[in-house]
Amino acid sequence: MKFKRIVFFTIVFFILVVFFFALKKSNIYNTKNLIGQKIEPFEIISFENNEIVTEKNLQENNFTLINFWASWCSPCRVEHPFLISLSKTKKVKLIGVNFKDKKRNAQNFLNTLGNPYDLIVTDNNGTYSIHFGIYGIPESILIDKELKILAKFIGPIDKDDYKKIFEIIKNDKKYN
Repeated sequence: MKFKRIVFFTIVFFILVVFFFALKKSNIYNTKNLIGQKIEPFEIISFENNEIVTEKNLQENNFTLINFWASWCSPCRVEHPFLISLSKTKKVKLIGVNFKDKKRNAQNFLNTLGNPYDLIVTDNNGTYSIHFGIYGIPESILIDKELKILAKFIGPIDKDDYKKIFEIIKNDKKYN
């Protein structure tokens, strides 16, 4: 009987210790470590003509903002005017990654709000977004011609993010 009690309390103690350490572990998915790294090679399907798009397409401009969006995403509507403004500057190429969306709905979204993107690709099942460290939308990644991640924006692009993008571009000595 005494042996059973010792085994029981040992098991309970072990479970409590494991539970305690699990509570102290941070469960926040942090992607800040991606800044400064190069994006990995990829192949993804173009939204408009089903052609293959690779990382080489992102090297055509000094700076590219990859924006992950969907027509069903309310915050994507909030950031859209900032993307339209960015597209007019021609200092940064905009790539839109349409995330888990129906093509017809995405096209209606762009017809209604305007199309800021130089190129749109589609990620129907979310696989490619994970490749980029995306865990929610909208999110955006600013890269340079060498495919190095300069900044990551979680949530909708706002006025401060808009300014930060131009600050990064202006201060990058390689291309100025």
